[in-house]
Amino acid sequence: MKNLLMLFLLSVFFLGCAEEVKIPSEIENQPVDMEVVRFDKEFAAATNSDLSELTTRYPYLFSKKYPDEYWYQKFKDTIQLELNTEVLKEFPDFKEEKESLQDLFKHITYYYPQVTVPKIITITSEVDYRNKVVLADSLLVIALDTYLGAEHHFYTGIPRFQSKNFRKEQIDVDVAAIFVKGVVSKPKNIEFLSEMIYEGKKLFAMKRLLTLKPEYEIMGYTKEELNFAQQNERNIWEYFIKKELLYSTDRKLLSRFMNPAPFSKFYLEFDNETPGRIARFIGFEIVKSYMENNDVPLKTMLIQDAATIFAAAKYKP
Repeated sequence: MKNLLMLFLLSVFFLGCAEEVKIPSEIENQPVDMEVVRFDKEFAAATNSDLSELTTRYPYLFSKKYPDEYWYQKFKDTIQLELNTEVLKEFPDFKEEKESLQDLFKHITYYYPQVTVPKIITITSEVDYRNKVVLADSLLVIALDTYLGAEHHFYTGIPRFQSKNFRKEQIDVDVAAIFVKGVVSKPKNIEFLSEMIYEGKKLFAMKRLLTLKPEYEIMGYTKEELNFAQQNERNIWEYFIKKELLYSTDRKLLSRFMNPAPFSKFYLEFDNETPGRIARFIGFEIVKSYMENNDVPLKTMLIQDAATIFAAAKYKP
């Protein structure tokens, strides 16, 4: 009995080890030299006499439409001072976030060797959550005041389906999403299936670039929301088929099933229990099925049309 128990424990141990996700060695060994500039800290510590130096070093962060007096007032504005305090409290350093972003750019430069690893500039933005990250050539600007935690009082009044992802764990996800948007071909038609596969391609690419990231984080879901989508995948697909939605060009389908929303709109009594953007999840599963059933490089798949992907996906939820 003792030997059987030991054998069972060993099997559980090795099973757990086998399931551990690791970055492939050829990606892990990619050289990535990433610089982080905590502009948010510099601005928080600045006084009027520092403005000239700051505008010289960071001209892209100081709009010329604002006079110096605007920034003098900004240095002592009570809301700005609270932003500074709360950001410093949540991000006393940027070590873990930098490591995650380095891992992301190891993946990016592996697949896209021509990409320049950007300098990271951290800022506050008066909670401009529509521009949480900006990736432009050699600069990556991150608004840390949009990642203070879903329950932070700064986000009172912002819909919960948006603020739930205002967390530091979403920084690399948001950066990956911006990068992927620039390399995935947009659909040539506006059929619902094409839109689903377009979104699915982006999510699949993000998963490849974020090896260590849980799938629910990549989706922007909670664990419970992803579980719901997985458990109801077949029912969702059958609904799309039954209602003949796949080749529909009705743009209202995007607001019902694709765009950010508190829930998906099947017009059924259980709608409130569903996660939003459920069609993105279905698109991801179609693309995943395609990649599992076909020997196709990632970059090739990203430029393929939806009809080719769907025909060869053998998708059967």
